[in-house]
Amino acid sequence: MTPKTCLLIGAPVDSGKRIQGCRMGPDAFRTAGLADQLHALGLETRDLGNVVPAPLRDLPGSGKVHALAETVAWTEALMRAARDAMQAGFPIFLGGDHSLSLGTVAGVADYARDQGRPQFVLWLDAHSDFHTPQTSGSGNLHGTPVGYITGLPGFEAFPDLPAPVPQENVCLLGLRSVDLEEKQALAATEISCHDMRAIDEHGIAAPLRDFLARVEAENGLLHVSLDVDFLDPSIAPAVGTTVPGGATFREAHLVMEILHDSELVTSLDLVELNPFLDERGRTASLMVDLTASLMGRRVFDRPTRSFAA
Repeated sequence: MTPKTCLLIGAPVDSGKRIQGCRMGPDAFRTAGLADQLHALGLETRDLGNVVPAPLRDLPGSGKVHALAETVAWTEALMRAARDAMQAGFPIFLGGDHSLSLGTVAGVADYARDQGRPQFVLWLDAHSDFHTPQTSGSGNLHGTPVGYITGLPGFEAFPDLPAPVPQENVCLLGLRSVDLEEKQALAATEISCHDMRAIDEHGIAAPLRDFLARVEAENGLLHVSLDVDFLDPSIAPAVGTTVPGGATFREAHLVMEILHDSELVTSLDLVELNPFLDERGRTASLMVDLTASLMGRRVFDRPTRSFAA
């Protein structure tokens, strides 16, 4: 990870699911002191404000799919914003629900293609998000980004992918809620999938280091997409898709410190923070702490906080 300028880019996307509140996420990250934490690490940091969605297009009826036109508009805008930001520094996309990654990953992968380097993606999430608009039972598009960025069919309403991410360049870490259809589809792919049982049995560091070794061997760019529900809801309650049994505080910080040590990460999503569901800002503060660990702060250096009344 080169000492480029950190670019904070708000993506107040709230169209990827029906539970509202993620549009407040970017301001919650800012209020929790993300820029101050990065400055304290000696990193030049610029807040570029919030991305504005592209104009809505008149799309044909989408059946059960929720807010298709709005999500397509966000994808178009974020794809451009991500590609441009990669030329200027280290983008940190402040979400917003996980449908924002339809655009951010597509944009950074387009930049990687222009550099003649492969794009890799580390997906830290309880869910695999490998649906398409047609296969999603809920119709919520925050469950489709991995399907889109790897080039699955069924995304005709979305922008054409200039540079699909090869399946073997994607690692899903922390899985514990995967639909049967997704499980069957993933079994036919080369995507690396690591659920919490495997992590409980073998630890979280080994599969992560194996993946990072591949990124390094191929001189790849690495995008990390961190969903709040990667974390156990006991420490991160501010998400509309809570799934018990997630990563602990120590596991999550270990992941971030290993990523920092690798010097391979080139862009980051922080997604699914719903401040409306938070407890005195504890989830926003934890996500900021994890970002600081990714950027170089050790867990023993973290400030002590109290969430008592």
